[in-house]
Amino acid sequence: MDTERQDAIEATIDITATAESVWELVSEPGWFINGGAITPHRIETNGAFSIVHDAIYGQFEFETVTLEAPRYAAFRSLGGDEWDDPVPNTLVEFWVESTNSGAVRLRVMESGFAAFDQDEHARVISANTRGWNAEMLAAQRYLSGK
Repeated sequence: MDTERQDAIEATIDITATAESVWELVSEPGWFINGGAITPHRIETNGAFSIVHDAIYGQFEFETVTLEAPRYAAFRSLGGDEWDDPVPNTLVEFWVESTNSGAVRLRVMESGFAAFDQDEHARVISANTRGWNAEMLAAQRYLSGK
């Protein structure tokens, strides 16, 4: 795969949960900042801007771009302060979709990676791909049966 020009990462997972419970999770800025298990965050909000405080990874800033309950949420990552966050200004979008099997499909796309310099690009794409796979599994474990 040619990652030099890859701009986006996508991941999808089916979750046995209600669309409302999936929406409740994905509409929270920074819910995906964790060590592979959903944990509560202290969140400071000022209009569309939020600072998410995670006990392990530190402080991250997000702009809420769009919330269309209960199906679509988009946040712009503005970077981290305490942890060396190499991914400022990416757009993180979530779609909550019904499936024919009765499950809820959660889809994420993070874009904006084409702007990274060549030295960082492949590393960031690889790290964030692994990260989204882990976060989708964490969401599935957390929400199944809700």
